[in-house]
Amino acid sequence: MMQKVKCVIIGSGNIGTDLMIKIIRTSELLQISVLVGIDAGSDGLARAQRLGIAITHEGIEGLVRMPEYKEARIVFDATSAGAHKHHNEILARDGKQVIDLTPAAIGPYTIPPVNLDENLNAPNVNMVTCGGQATIPMVAAVNRISPVIYGEIVASISSKSAGPGTRSNIDEFTETTASAIEKVGGARRGKAIIILNPAEPPMIMRDTVYCLCEDADQDAIRQSVLDMVEEVRSYVPGYRLKQDVQFEHIGSNAPLKIPELDGSFTGLKVTIFLEVEGAAHYLPAYAGNLDIMTSAALKTAERLSVKRNWVQEAAE
Repeated sequence: MMQKVKCVIIGSGNIGTDLMIKIIRTSELLQISVLVGIDAGSDGLARAQRLGIAITHEGIEGLVRMPEYKEARIVFDATSAGAHKHHNEILARDGKQVIDLTPAAIGPYTIPPVNLDENLNAPNVNMVTCGGQATIPMVAAVNRISPVIYGEIVASISSKSAGPGTRSNIDEFTETTASAIEKVGGARRGKAIIILNPAEPPMIMRDTVYCLCEDADQDAIRQSVLDMVEEVRSYVPGYRLKQDVQFEHIGSNAPLKIPELDGSFTGLKVTIFLEVEGAAHYLPAYAGNLDIMTSAALKTAERLSVKRNWVQEAAE
């Protein structure tokens, strides 16, 4: 029988625990060897222990002393941007493949349906942010039909789905997502906004994408968006358009004033409304922001494992 590629998750909070359970339930290629935390009483560590997975509450310092660490090829970091910088120094020294689920952005921004294959040789790949994973594919879909001059995204998530790591990374979220809108989505300028909504019952993750571009074939843009939605749905089944793609022609008689562009805009405004429902592997279905991050990380790790021939080597 084929042996699975052994992995470690650093971070026993919402994202790390969801990723652990997702891999256990759905992956035919990966196996979680260790879950790492810093809170001995965390629910994630308790769940891992019940599932027979090795744990440590002593952070990465505890991890490197464990025999399972030596055998692991892939390390997922689901902590915080600040912590990841320290973790990456150690993981790079030890030759581990790093998949970064924080906004630290040490490695290249990676959005699976847009640029995953370009980054398969990088020792550290960055999964941007939940808002980035949901919206940047849409910016890229518009950009491949008509150059996007300005891309703005608004990610609205349930406050209950935002753990301490998410809350401590708000500034990094906006900066990293805006940068990735430009570098991966292809927009000349990008902007990102996150909203933590305290509504009860909790709301499903919703995202709005605004693209300002040159006049182009609206049917072609619409089809490009629909095609990209299906690509994302192949690994995030709860990803969907909330309504039809909206178009508005901005004429010279009433141009838009966009501070980020240092001037006025005329052309085509494309608005895309999205909803992301989670698979509820750990948290409820409203936490689509967690699901799209862990799903993207899982897809990246599996593709890396095949690309590097680790699956074949394990089988031999």
